[in-house]
Amino acid sequence: MQLILPKMIFSKLMRAVVEFDMIQDNDKILIGLSGGKDSLLLTYALATLKQRIRKKFELAAITINPMFNDNFQTDALKNFCADLNIRHEIHNVDINSVIQSRPDKSPCFTCAYFRRAAINRIANEISANKVAYAHHLDDAVETFFMSLLSSGQLTTFTPKTFLSRSNITVIRPLVYLREFQIDSFVKNSNFNIVKSPCPVDGKTNRQVIKNLIRDLGKNFPDLFKHLAAAMRESSIGELWSAPKTLADMRKTYFSYVSSNFVLND
Repeated sequence: MQLILPKMIFSKLMRAVVEFDMIQDNDKILIGLSGGKDSLLLTYALATLKQRIRKKFELAAITINPMFNDNFQTDALKNFCADLNIRHEIHNVDINSVIQSRPDKSPCFTCAYFRRAAINRIANEISANKVAYAHHLDDAVETFFMSLLSSGQLTTFTPKTFLSRSNITVIRPLVYLREFQIDSFVKNSNFNIVKSPCPVDGKTNRQVIKNLIRDLGKNFPDLFKHLAAAMRESSIGELWSAPKTLADMRKTYFSYVSSNFVLND
């Protein structure tokens, strides 16, 4: 079956793959396939690249069932991968029980941690050297903005990351695609989207940040573009130096005041 992607999507996909050197000959790439629109496009896109680029690589897909309920329907995913000639497996990981046992922890953090751990373990078991996730440009910008607001740090995930502990490289080929572009393609392609079993879907801090960026964008039309530009190392302008400790400042301090100087309350 000849797979086809719109020129816009294919060009953004290729830009990411080439710029960050994501795919090499003899790679075995395990795709994290949740069944949402993003991971469906990722799976289809990588299958398309397998047909169209000169690199020779293998694909497999894994779906993690977090066991939030009994209504997680995966038959459509099996058929989807079968049509693309991609090996697909479903693994049950009782993330729900872990979340219930840790009420003091963020459920999103716990879920993401155990999902990644399971996928990395399975990647090692099937000798996959790379794991592909469907994070897109909106995800990167939201992570960047959320980090600034919640921790005072300017950081986000990278398009390509080597994990030394598991000896796996994580790639994110959709990083130049906007979420609305993915929505449009998936709807027009009639992909069968699997509803997320997450009990807090649409009620997370990420959703708050997504809404905030949207609302601020009404007054600042270039906000998203500027946030995306700010993620680049080249965007760093004039900033304060890193804070010094009291020990660092001790010598300078006593050049200003005598050693017996006392501040009055």
